[in-house]
Amino acid sequence: MMERSHPFDTTVLLLVVVLTCFGVVMVYSSSSIMAARRFADGFFFLKRQALFAGGGLVLMALLMRVDYHHLRRLAVPALIGCIVLLLAVLIPGIGHRAGGAARWISFPGFSLQPAELAKMCLVLYMAHSLTKKQEKIKSFTLGFVPYMVVLALLIALIMLQPDMGSALTLAVVAMSMLLVAGARFAYLLSVGILATPFVCYLIVHESYRMRRILAFLDPWQDPSGAGFQIIQSWIAIGTGGFLGNGLGDGRQKLFYLPEAHTDFIFSVIGEELGFVGVFVVASMFLLLVLRGINIALNAPDDFGRHLAFGLSLLIGLQAFTNMAVALGLLPTKGLTLPFISYGGTSLLCTLAAVAVLLNISWQTKEEGR
Repeated sequence: MMERSHPFDTTVLLLVVVLTCFGVVMVYSSSSIMAARRFADGFFFLKRQALFAGGGLVLMALLMRVDYHHLRRLAVPALIGCIVLLLAVLIPGIGHRAGGAARWISFPGFSLQPAELAKMCLVLYMAHSLTKKQEKIKSFTLGFVPYMVVLALLIALIMLQPDMGSALTLAVVAMSMLLVAGARFAYLLSVGILATPFVCYLIVHESYRMRRILAFLDPWQDPSGAGFQIIQSWIAIGTGGFLGNGLGDGRQKLFYLPEAHTDFIFSVIGEELGFVGVFVVASMFLLLVLRGINIALNAPDDFGRHLAFGLSLLIGLQAFTNMAVALGLLPTKGLTLPFISYGGTSLLCTLAAVAVLLNISWQTKEEGR
């Protein structure tokens, strides 16, 4: 524990608590009918999400009072542990498959998704390493290549699941952290150019990825197949109008909108709460990310700055991607909406990330508050 210097960022704390509680409500609204049919219990997902939310908020309350500097000692072991878990997912009998992907390790009453942990661990490792290297960051061999090796290893393991959405998220976050830390833009641009043909190959090589791209460009070419998800999402958001049809009164979640309680929960928000609900949720995420960046700018040291920036970017990028997919602005990625979508690992990891942000804000400099 530590001595108090400044208050926690109450704006971040309030936003996260509201989003998490709102998420529990929306998970129930979007999943009750499906849960009743599949599990004979309309409260199945509600009870689990409420348990995750309650436990996650308690975890956040505890972690936000632990000095974030202690995390530096966990950076390398946590990264190694994540690599082990990502390998374990691929082992038959340990990894749990669903929807053609092996992304989970099942425990009694709970499934762990190592890719979610990997995002957090990569940010922590990079914040620790970038702080230690400082001036060496402009060096190609010492300040750039080692990060590319770690990133390539994580992406390769995640793509074997496969989970292209998480892999791209890792790449964007890592590159952004390097850019902000002072890495040469030419190095980053070169990696982007070299990676483009490889990404194109991965898309063309797997037919389902190619179908997603074609559906993104013109979903009406296959309205009952690859374009079904985005068309149903548009219908949900479009029928919501300005004020929505009312909480719980959405129709697209009634077995029309796939993954209504996870990937497309934003569409349910649009249908039931309308443009007003969509605007408020998007604005809350924007404010949360801006406050996170403000925490980074005023952090007391380089480690705090790198860590706060990476965590804020991670939350913001996932929120933007999920909302953009629901609106048809990006191809389907399979990323959940932070704090709101159903999912224990995602919620717990994101609340832990916020706890670290709050702890950094507790130690922040007076200016900027």
